[in-house]
Amino acid sequence: MPSSTAAANKKLDSTNRKEYPVTERPTRKQLANAIRALSMDAVEQARSGHPGMPMGMADIAEVLWNDFLNHNPSNPRWHDRDRFVLSNGHGSMLLYSLAYLTGYRLEIEELQQFRQFGQRTAGHPERDLDIGIETTTGPLGQGLANAVGMALAEKVLAGDFNRPDIKIVDHHTYVFLGDGCLMEGISHEACSLAGTLELGKLIALYDDNGITIDGETAGWFTDDTASRFRSYGWHVIDNVDGHDALSISSALKNAQSETQRPTLIICKTVIGFGAPNKQGTADTHGAPLGTDEIEAARSELEWNHPPFSVPDNILKEWDKRSKGAALETKWQKRFDAYKSTYPELAEEYLRRMEGRLPLDWRNQSATAISKVIEEAKDVATRKASLRALEAYAPFLPELMGGSADLTGSNLTLHSRSTAINKTNSNGNYIYFGVREFGMTAILNGMSLHGGFIPYGGTFLVFSDYARNALRMAALMRIQNISVLTHDSIGLGEDGPTHQPVEHIASLRAIPNMNVWRPCDGVETAVAWRSAIERKDGPTSLILTRQSLPHIDRTANQIETISCGGYTLLESDGDPELVIIATGSEVNLALLSAQELVSDGIRVRVVSMPCTEIFDIQPVDYRSQILPDTNARRLVIEAGIKDSWWRYVDGKGDVIGMNTFGHSAPASLLFEHYGFTVKAIVSRARQMLSV
Repeated sequence: MPSSTAAANKKLDSTNRKEYPVTERPTRKQLANAIRALSMDAVEQARSGHPGMPMGMADIAEVLWNDFLNHNPSNPRWHDRDRFVLSNGHGSMLLYSLAYLTGYRLEIEELQQFRQFGQRTAGHPERDLDIGIETTTGPLGQGLANAVGMALAEKVLAGDFNRPDIKIVDHHTYVFLGDGCLMEGISHEACSLAGTLELGKLIALYDDNGITIDGETAGWFTDDTASRFRSYGWHVIDNVDGHDALSISSALKNAQSETQRPTLIICKTVIGFGAPNKQGTADTHGAPLGTDEIEAARSELEWNHPPFSVPDNILKEWDKRSKGAALETKWQKRFDAYKSTYPELAEEYLRRMEGRLPLDWRNQSATAISKVIEEAKDVATRKASLRALEAYAPFLPELMGGSADLTGSNLTLHSRSTAINKTNSNGNYIYFGVREFGMTAILNGMSLHGGFIPYGGTFLVFSDYARNALRMAALMRIQNISVLTHDSIGLGEDGPTHQPVEHIASLRAIPNMNVWRPCDGVETAVAWRSAIERKDGPTSLILTRQSLPHIDRTANQIETISCGGYTLLESDGDPELVIIATGSEVNLALLSAQELVSDGIRVRVVSMPCTEIFDIQPVDYRSQILPDTNARRLVIEAGIKDSWWRYVDGKGDVIGMNTFGHSAPASLLFEHYGFTVKAIVSRARQMLSV
């Protein structure tokens, strides 16, 4: 135990304060003070963290979690539970305290190990349903956008499965947020769309304490937040006393009665409430209170208990295991009646919520890929992507897609797409508007909720806007498919502002992100199948604007596309040169190889549409494709070279970009930057002559 906490214990033991009788029913303030005490003690013990928000929002959390939130700590995966999101995730001790107090599988020892290696009580909440954490938060504003996605998922699922006589999808999404969340631009993207789509089951509680890390927000945040949200179409309840249980309860009842519009409850709070010398200041935001202030807070709050000690009467009042089990039992009876009346719908609901693909998925997807092979069409891979959607969508109703105002360019709208709007929740397509970041984080929320395979489209160059949400999907290991088109200088006349050069390498640098850059319709169909089947992380599909030729393959080659890299052209004998390429450059590699072979050079061409999948193949397979011999290696990709040098391994070169592009016809640009047969053959001969 750190010396500061030990000192606090010593001081506490020397007092004559009377403890709460364990038989007495605690007041609401005492229940909230349990959150405050646990939070400040954990931060103090860790010597790191944010005590101010948990102490400031404790009263709000007490009312919500005790009186309104439908959840079952004994079964955190109950499908119809209310979702709770802590968007201001720096206040993580609020959530850990709530999880412990209400009966989730979180022990007091884990609170004592706050922010320590290997503990579930990390500095910012990391998704862990076992302890009631629905999403990973910390990057401000994203939790709010995730909550919009969860509320949207609830609305669409309700439209898909509820029947007039039985509702099996009927829950709210609650989100806590602070000033920082509202200053981040993603809050505008997500909340504007939430109002337009009339997500009436979304209730946001804003911790309006006027303090951020730098001090009083009056110097940099003077928005009329209430008017802002009313302009979005939200129901706004403002000037709520965030430390008065009756005011909070009244606001929540009001919010629940509004079924059409999402609700923002603006709660006036004091950051660090209960710390008499530091409350209301930035001193409580991101640092331990210190031994003296914690002792003063215990006196101020009349919390006469040692650190990490909560009296039995308070624990008993907080425990929601029995109440939660009763709520789930009530729902289960309703679901049993639904299953009896609508057996097929019930099975489909469970399949989707459990993330299972249809039983005939492998056969159906194989048939779809075979059809692409038979058609043998030259096509832009963005169009091949649409054909894949057309093939897979009929037996995947959970495919939920959209585009950030580029539907006609990304080709994300298939023939079975139906737009979701305020009057229609029985859809599967979202017009996101120009909201790349918001789109991706909302889709993360839909994925987290369950019941959907989400995908969203934009130009590859604008993945920059969505990057942190893409990173969060990878960090949380959740499914989210990004359809990223116009993948290179092949965009042409739009110029360097719209020509992605560093973006593929940047996406490959994200751990747990699968990046596919297919070279034709067949690889595109396989890439989509891989993305659909992948449940433990996101996938980025990198697609061309320009048409690419169909490539004939053997059955074995078709089978090994799913390995991420495979031999497309085999050499006559051990290769002298291995050419590795992706996307639009694969055909260039084949044409270049033909010329080199005609000169008597033994050339192997490897298509590597997904390096991440290739890298996890068995060593024997990888060495078969890229033999550890003296063969020279040449990589070709119309993007920054950075991610390819490990494959060259000192035995060759990379033909790629090291500058931004230009505004000009694509054919001229490819020639200018050396993506031609002539330039590739010349470089190969130079390498082999050394």
